[in-house]
Amino acid sequence: MKMKIVKLELFKVPPRWLFLKITTDQGIDGWGEPVIEGKADTVSAAVTEMSSYLIGKDPGQIEDIWQTLYRAGFYRGGPVLMSAISGIDQALWDIKGKALGVPVYDLLGGAVRDKMKIYGWVGGDKPSLVAEGARKRVDAGFLAVKMNACADMEWIDTPKKIQDAVACIHSVREAVGYEIGLGVDFHGRVHKGMAKGFMRDLEYLKLMFIEEPVLSENREAFLHLAQYTSTPIATGERMFSRWDFKSLFEQGAVDIIQPDLSHAGGISEVRRIAAMAEAYDVALAPHCPLGPISFAAALQIDFSCLNAIIQETSMGIHYNEGADLLDYLRNPEVFQVKAGYISKPELPGLGVEINEEKVRKMAEQGHEWKNPVWRNHDGSITEW
Repeated sequence: MKMKIVKLELFKVPPRWLFLKITTDQGIDGWGEPVIEGKADTVSAAVTEMSSYLIGKDPGQIEDIWQTLYRAGFYRGGPVLMSAISGIDQALWDIKGKALGVPVYDLLGGAVRDKMKIYGWVGGDKPSLVAEGARKRVDAGFLAVKMNACADMEWIDTPKKIQDAVACIHSVREAVGYEIGLGVDFHGRVHKGMAKGFMRDLEYLKLMFIEEPVLSENREAFLHLAQYTSTPIATGERMFSRWDFKSLFEQGAVDIIQPDLSHAGGISEVRRIAAMAEAYDVALAPHCPLGPISFAAALQIDFSCLNAIIQETSMGIHYNEGADLLDYLRNPEVFQVKAGYISKPELPGLGVEINEEKVRKMAEQGHEWKNPVWRNHDGSITEW
């Protein structure tokens, strides 16, 4: 007897997340995380609008549901609609894995590795604090860390700004040594005219990757910027479907893609994006500064994709004020980092047991998280 979807519930929980629970008529529930940071209510409305396509449907028809949600609305793509689809897709895979008693990666062809390398964020505004934060991450068992490259940056800024940023990154490299991977995120704060020299000046630090050297909508610039560094270039957190990534692969200037499991169409679409990347000899490192469900979904992709090289986690990230990644789990041990890796999850579905009582309680508190708005000295808006 086939299951039917009978209910969708949304929970806006601290620090800045949105959880989705899909309930079936046979008592098997699935969880997803459909959210855009700072636009939780907007994505929640999109999921609610999509619910009419879901109620009464067989949750096992994941591909048909995905294609219906993507194509039936006529207008498609973009961060809000794709994030809504992402969380729904995660929950459907969770249901299917639980119904069959296997992890999602088994449904995607089985695991290609036994453990997955993880990197943690390093916070702080001063070189001494950033270096200390990096050492703490290494002491906690991480073999790789990531940090922001700089603070606010004008379209064409001073050499001093670049010198100070390089000095800060240098302090982290000195603190952790060259056996630890060090990723640097330009965060789209740097424009092409400044990125060229900045990337060149960082060359000697042998970085693991430079992320978003320019905004991904300026993807024609990546081929030009690749001439200024031998460091792998990464991007993709602000790209939302295989069609967004297609021209990037054809260009051949990016070495690592970072689709987000809560933004880029969920497990179904990211699996397709990963396969496209493999065909172009591009590595996969899923973006994940979000909550436990998004992280669990990313790990299912990591364990089923050969070109997955490392996984971001929000554990202890500076955004997590009021709640952290493990707070909503009944089995937090599933995300334990051992010698820089997380072991293959063995539970069915996404592999996490959500503490629903905690979720419902924290949803009463909710959140109104918005990213900061930064301005230059002349009052003009600048990238955060």
